[in-house]
Amino acid sequence: MGDILTQREKEVLRYIVENFIKLAQPVGSREISKKTDLNLSSATIRNVMSDLEDKDLLNTPHTSSGRVPTDKAYRYYVDLLMSKGNLSDKEKSIFKKQLEEIKNYSIQDDDVYSETSKILGKISHQLAIVTQPFLSAGIFEKLELISVSYNKILVVINLKSGIVRTVILEVDVEIQQIKLENLARYLNEKLHGLTLKQIRDTYSKRISDLNLQELNLIQLFINSIDKIYGEEEKGNKIYISGTGEIITQPEFGDPKKLQNIIEISENKNLVIHIFQNTVKDKDEINISIGSENTEEKLKDYSIICTTYKFGDVKGNIGIIGPKRIDYPKMISLIEYTSRLITEDF
Repeated sequence: MGDILTQREKEVLRYIVENFIKLAQPVGSREISKKTDLNLSSATIRNVMSDLEDKDLLNTPHTSSGRVPTDKAYRYYVDLLMSKGNLSDKEKSIFKKQLEEIKNYSIQDDDVYSETSKILGKISHQLAIVTQPFLSAGIFEKLELISVSYNKILVVINLKSGIVRTVILEVDVEIQQIKLENLARYLNEKLHGLTLKQIRDTYSKRISDLNLQELNLIQLFINSIDKIYGEEEKGNKIYISGTGEIITQPEFGDPKKLQNIIEISENKNLVIHIFQNTVKDKDEINISIGSENTEEKLKDYSIICTTYKFGDVKGNIGIIGPKRIDYPKMISLIEYTSRLITEDF
């Protein structure tokens, strides 16, 4: 497509996309003629717009003589036309200051992810999503097993990244603390340096020298890993904010679209599934526009997302918004947020 469009067509397309993003109104030939340096008549620009429409880059709404971009136009703009966006120093300062305050005064680690999504939602005016790090790739450092009552065991799993996960498991009979300590010592020797996924997939081969009674105790540890996996698969560790900000945008004057975005914001399983499918290149910004989204509910939206790093594990961060989104600024915002979280953690 880049070789097919003339320079004149590129300039007209760029103007239409950027002004529709800004004003949410169809763009007419007269406006382009007056407000650009193309020095072309309205009639000539109408011909250019007609050619772009034939190439499925523009649409003509029934109620307007102006044009609006298609999904294909947004993709062309993102890939070939847009300039790099930059956050202002003020926006960076606000974000960094608020995140540092959360880290300094919050007792729970979860608050960092939750508040990051809230700050991102306020600054972007889009639906902001932050997941906790996915622990399946986390490297096992050590384990502690602590008897907290006659039928409850506290499992403390420490990962190399510094993440600690605790799980309470119920048992049928009381287990002496000395047995739990011996088991933890054995597992630490056998499993240190493996990822949780490797442990989950291969633990039976690695502990073949244990007797039946000890194997039953080992199941406590495996159950705790399964519980961590279950939380990730159910999307319980995902934070979604910005509903109040996004619904102020013109698109959501339509009650059906308003209901749709609210349903998306409340469906954590759907959102985490969307992000896992969208983040293809885990070290880059990933953008999915309108019809490129497989989920029917997302056909009117764009998704911009990437990963952040927490030691040896990663989480996802991004936004969902109307296709008429300020792509340069949102990309810059997501890149900055990812870098900020990674560096601070």
